[in-house]
Amino acid sequence: MAAADWPAVLGIYRQGIETGNATFEGDPPSWEAFDAGKLSLGRLVAVGEQGDVMGWVAASSVSTREVYRGVVEHSVYVSPDARGRGVGAELLQAFLDAADAAGIWTVQSSIFPENTASLALHDRAGFRRVGRRERIALMTYGPWAGQWRDTILVERRAV
Repeated sequence: MAAADWPAVLGIYRQGIETGNATFEGDPPSWEAFDAGKLSLGRLVAVGEQGDVMGWVAASSVSTREVYRGVVEHSVYVSPDARGRGVGAELLQAFLDAADAAGIWTVQSSIFPENTASLALHDRAGFRRVGRRERIALMTYGPWAGQWRDTILVERRAV
């Protein structure tokens, strides 16, 4: 993923936000904020035959503390037009391969329970469901606005 991919990545990010089941964030960040907050490791886009961006994956460190240097939180977003075609699985596997090569020992994510496609994707990729975080944050936008939301914490351990 490069700055030139940002308009397409942003569009897919906005589509995910509109579902209300992708993130607590109501607005995507600027490219500068996204770039500063995400690791360069495994920051990928899936590109179709026509050169169109079909999805993306990126991760952030969970902490700046040295003892957590091998723990990251990732996000995977797939364009509605590309869903059900294996794009998410390919992106996630490519990301996991890069994480393994870099010595990352834990990859985690928090997924809304209503996002059954993402939960199934992560189940198939070998993630385990660690637990449910109940009423972890208040939704401020979209179809769930004003409601406290649960998330399912999933993780994949390399060791």
